[in-house]
Formats: sequence, C-alpha cells, structure tokens
Amino acid sequence: MSLLLRGAGGARGALRPCCPWGRAASRRGLSSSSGAGGLPGGGAGVRPGRRSLLAGLAGAAAALAGLGLARRAEMVSREPVAPSLGGEEAAAEEEEDELSRRCGDFMAPPVSGLRELRSRRQDVRSRMEMLIMETQSQVCRALAQVDRGAAFTVDRWERKEGGGGISCVLQDGNIFEKAGVNVSVVSGHLSEEAVQQMRSRGKTLKTKNGKLPFCAMGVSSVIHPKNPHVPTIHFNYRYFEIEEADGTKQWWFGGGTDLTPTYLNEEDAVHFHKTLKEACDQHNPELYPKYKKWCDDYFYIKHRGERRGIGGIFFDDLDSPSKEEAFQFVQSCAKAVVPCYVPIVKKHSCDSFTPEEKLWQQLRRGRYVEFNLVYDRGTKFGLATPGSRIESILMSLPLTARWQYMHTPPEKSREAEILEVLRNPKDWVH
Repeated sequence: MSLLLRGAGGARGALRPCCPWGRAASRRGLSSSSGAGGLPGGGAGVRPGRRSLLAGLAGAAAALAGLGLARRAEMVSREPVAPSLGGEEAAAEEEEDELSRRCGDFMAPPVSGLRELRSRRQDVRSRMEMLIMETQSQVCRALAQVDRGAAFTVDRWERKEGGGGISCVLQDGNIFEKAGVNVSVVSGHLSEEAVQQMRSRGKTLKTKNGKLPFCAMGVSSVIHPKNPHVPTIHFNYRYFEIEEADGTKQWWFGGGTDLTPTYLNEEDAVHFHKTLKEACDQHNPELYPKYKKWCDDYFYIKHRGERRGIGGIFFDDLDSPSKEEAFQFVQSCAKAVVPCYVPIVKKHSCDSFTPEEKLWQQLRRGRYVEFNLVYDRGTKFGLATPGSRIESILMSLPLTARWQYMHTPPEKSREAEILEVLRNPKDWVH
C-alpha cells in the first residue's frame, strides 16, 4: 500500500542540510543551559514587552522578523495603570498589569480573552490556559531561532459550539519540514462516542438527557525535522473538566513528551530522558519510572509489534494528590520541553545524510502515521468531538511518509539497531 502525503519519495535531493548554525553546531555537546523556560542563545530580542520605550515597535518588529515569526492576530493592548492607588487596590492593579504583560508575549491573544482570565485569575482553568499559551510561545520562538528560515503561520480559529484555539505551523524551513504547536480551549457537550471512550478508561459519568457538559484545554505539538539524524518530538499537556447530571464536577490532567528518532543516538536518548526525569523528580521520584513505562506501553503499535519511538513520559486521568499539586507537576513537565529537545536539534541539524538514510526516515514516518490514525487517544477524541477543527487535529502528520512492501533492514545495521530498541524498550537513566 502506498499513501502519498505530499510526495512519498524524499530520497533524492541535497544531502547536505542548510545549516544556520555552521559546522561547529554538529560537533557541540548537549546542554540544557537554555533553562526550562528559556531560549537557546539567551533569546535576545524575543520579548518586546521588556524592551525600553526607545526601541518601541520598530525594534520589536525587527526581532520578530529575524526569528521568522509571523503573527496574524493583533496582540493584547496594555491598559494604563491608574495613579495614586491604595495598598490592596495597587496590588490588584499590578497583578492585572502583569497578566497583560504575559499575554503580550503570546503568539496571539488568549482564547478566553484577557477580561475573562482576569475575572478568575486564581482558578486553575485560567492558570492552565496561561501555561499552555506560554508553552506555545516558548516552543515556537525556540524553534524559529533554530530554523531561521520559514515563518510560523499563526492561525486563530473559533468553534461554534464553544471556545476555539490557536494553531502555529512552520513548514518547509531550513531545519524543520513541519513544526506545529497547537493550543485549544473548548467547551460544550461531549458526544456519546467521547463519553464511551472515557467510560472505557474506568470513569463513572452521569449524563442528563444524554448530555455531559465539559471544558477542555491543552497544548499539543509534533515537530518533524528534515534531517533523519534529528529526531521527531511530540508533547501534549491538557486539563479536562466535566459536570455530571447532579452538578458534581470531575477534573483531571494528562500529557507527556516523547521522542521518535530515525537512528539511535544513546547520548541523545540519555539527555532527553534525564531532563524529563529531573522535571518529575521535583515532585516525586516515583513519577518518572511510572510514567516512562506508561509511555512505552501507550505508544505501542500493536499490529507492528513495536513502539513508535524511544518513549519519554505519558500520563492521563491525573487527579491527585490535589489540583494545585497536579498543576505544578504539569507546569514542570511543560517547561522541560525546550531543554530536552533543542540541544539535540542543534547538535545534529548540520549532519550529512545519504539517500538510504532519508528513505529509512520516510518509512519510519509511515509508522508514525499508523499510530496516530489507529491508536492515538487524542486524535480519536478530537475526531469524535462535534465542531472539532480537523486541520489542527491532523497537524501531527508529517508532510512526507512512505510505505514499502515487506521492507526489512539488514542484520546488525543501524536501522536494525533502532528496531531492537523499539521492540524492547531500554532504561536510559540508570
């Protein structure tokens, strides 16, 4: 079977990637010095809200253009602070100004709007929306700074049943073939299919007249590089809330980050897993091994007898020990995305590769597509939710992939090496 996703070949063409970092980058070791929420190279000129008034809009526009960031949505305007306020009033005004400043750094205004976020600023729903918007911005800016080629398209969309989202997609860049980072904040009533999917995971849900009100929000991303020596990454962090027929509310968090290399590099695997482990260990040393195993089990392509990649962490239905502690854990994991991945990209983005290596990348992407369309819980939920935005749901698919009849790599080859790890997951941190 052959399914064409914008060109199935991809084996021919330039074998030396266009490298914005120079040859020195490929010889550089791995480092997390950019910090959990920071950008490689210090992120100079990325956050216009912190520039002096003298630099003004011209400086901010120049910085964004240099990073290849295109914004369609007008950014949130900042409200003036009233003079001579009292103690509590001044503190509240300062808090509002801080919220406005944070929103000014997003790729687009928040889905719920600044006024609504201010009205319930201490609510976990508002804090989670701010977190996913910040994560989207940090990841997009980090990737744009690495790629220095194509621009991110910022696409704001609305869902007539309630809510909407912001899709940021970069295609055909210097480093990335396709990089998508989506935010969605939606509400309404769950479909019967979605309710059944949740019940199959052991949830007891009481509907009223067959309806179940819900609110869901999350950030989801898949990054497909051009170079077969740069791995694909996926991450997703989400919050879900439902209201049962008797008024009882259930809530939970879910998410994870996982890596899918075309070829195995043990140093990269150790760096990736150690960074995630450090994020988990801030909260409980038992979390990483538990969620690492869950990740290996979840991303299993049953009909192939192999995992999609070398894993990472995955969790769902997280509703303990408390809402605040669960949120803090999710926040730590989200902040680990840039430092666990960007150093690997910079290390390998200038590596040369052969037509045979490019072909193997295309075949492995075929496996990626198979998992996402057949097994992925988020894809299935999105397709079963009325009013879902199909373009955003299927953003995870690569531009190019390949299916080749009865392809088997030679024994003891590098292709066989990665297959062995996909069939028998390893412990990368002990």
